[in-house]
Amino acid sequence: MDGTRTPTQTPSGDAETASDAPPVTAAVPSAASPAAASAPAAASPSTPSAVATSTAATSSEAPSDTSSDAPSETPRTPAEAQRERAARTRALTQSLFEQLSGHESGTAEHERIRAALIEANLPLVRYVAARFRSRNEPMEDVVQVGTIGLINAIDRFDAGRGVQFPTFAMPTIVGEIRRYFRDNVRTVHVPRRLHEMWVQVSGATEDLTTLHGRSPTTAEIAERLKISEEEVLACIEAGRAYRATSLEAAQEREDGMPGLLDRLGYEDPELDGVEHRDLVRHLLVQLPEREQRILLLRYYRNLTQSQISAELGVSQMHVSRLLSRSFARLRAANRIDA
Repeated sequence: MDGTRTPTQTPSGDAETASDAPPVTAAVPSAASPAAASAPAAASPSTPSAVATSTAATSSEAPSDTSSDAPSETPRTPAEAQRERAARTRALTQSLFEQLSGHESGTAEHERIRAALIEANLPLVRYVAARFRSRNEPMEDVVQVGTIGLINAIDRFDAGRGVQFPTFAMPTIVGEIRRYFRDNVRTVHVPRRLHEMWVQVSGATEDLTTLHGRSPTTAEIAERLKISEEEVLACIEAGRAYRATSLEAAQEREDGMPGLLDRLGYEDPELDGVEHRDLVRHLLVQLPEREQRILLLRYYRNLTQSQISAELGVSQMHVSRLLSRSFARLRAANRIDA
């Protein structure tokens, strides 16, 4: 024998002596590779003392592992998450502007960084476009117009002035969208004073609705803005006047009622005589006063020639001759018939 004792197993599976454990521990690593050593170690039963030691170690380590692996975290509110995203966007925007200043305009790297700036600040455009949601205009069109304002703001922004980019870009985006509504959307242009006052009326309407829990009356809005009710109604009409509707456009009515053109008015039978009456008035002043009076008595008071002769003190034949002469003068002066 070489003096090295090999541990033997008892029928119960325990080792003979506790003093044999250290030599076994030293002999296994030196005789086999780590992969081979792990298999006998896993297959061989453990001593009671080793089991107790490992159990104590496990029990003592479990609480520390649980406390370190699953720390108690307070969930973030949506407002906190939004502020965090905004902070990350501002930091990214500032970094991109610093990189953009180091490249010449028109180069490939400059265009790449510029495109990254546009992509990073698109949420700002959507936020501004949401303020115009009540304008009955496709939101995609409003976002595209706002993006043009964002690009203009990026091209004009100077990071050396110490101003945050969202603060600089917001008025540019809003102005671009308002210019779009003013020039391209409105087919009915209203006075600028009414348009600006309509913005105030809209804001007062929202405030009073929140305050009273109902839609405010015209008198309440007028009192809030210190203006007359007529001006409030004019502002509301101006705010709605975006597009003109054709009177001849077909309108489908579920109740079978006539369309807009049929309900606005009717054909006046006296309309055709307007030009003739104006022409006759112009020609009558060219006649002598007595002939004017005879025509008025005959055709406006519907008197007969006998009644006219009795009123004027002349014969009926003379009244007939005067009427014939007046008609001849009127026909000669009438350029339309000529």
